[in-house]
Amino acid sequence: MRMHVLPTLVTTGLVATALLASSQALAYNQGDFITRVGVAHVDPKSDNGSLAGDTIDVDVRSDTNLGFTLGYLFHDNFGVELLAALPFKHDIRLADGALPTASTKHLPPTLTVQYYPLGGTGSQLQPYAGIGLNYTHFFSEKSELGNLELDSSWGLAGQLGLDVRLHDNWGLNAAAWYIDIDTDVSLDGNDLGKVSIDPWVFMAGISYRF
Repeated sequence: MRMHVLPTLVTTGLVATALLASSQALAYNQGDFITRVGVAHVDPKSDNGSLAGDTIDVDVRSDTNLGFTLGYLFHDNFGVELLAALPFKHDIRLADGALPTASTKHLPPTLTVQYYPLGGTGSQLQPYAGIGLNYTHFFSEKSELGNLELDSSWGLAGQLGLDVRLHDNWGLNAAAWYIDIDTDVSLDGNDLGKVSIDPWVFMAGISYRF
């Protein structure tokens, strides 16, 4: 009887060791770098404000481009991440249709401090949340009305995300940010007012840990 029990115990121990090793391979740990690349969609809020003494309503349209992040875990449960992207281009429509549309490009680097509730565990699902600061730089503004300028913006940002671990290095990712972006608008040096873009940014793609 004992001769049958011993191989069973050995086999069980080996299986448990293998499962534990696999679980630890999936775990996010202090010192990990995580990069994420995917399709990013910037969706401004529907009410972007008015210009010229509240006489012209502004509608900032959405855009999609390549986004990427680089993060570092300074603790099993906490990290920092920088969001970057290729430039987004937004058409700016005037709701009454009486004036030509304008356009602008922007870059929205965003730095967040993140919390990973399952960091340090072997969970295949690794959710995270973050809060931080956004800087948006506008450039290549165009308008048939004259020399259009949009000032750079500083604002708070919030983030939610999820990694689905497929391997000790690779995974799938989905994330969303809400960013406070307000810019002062001028035309030929004359102040026209403030535009509130305040977009949701959605990104879906892959993640890689190293």
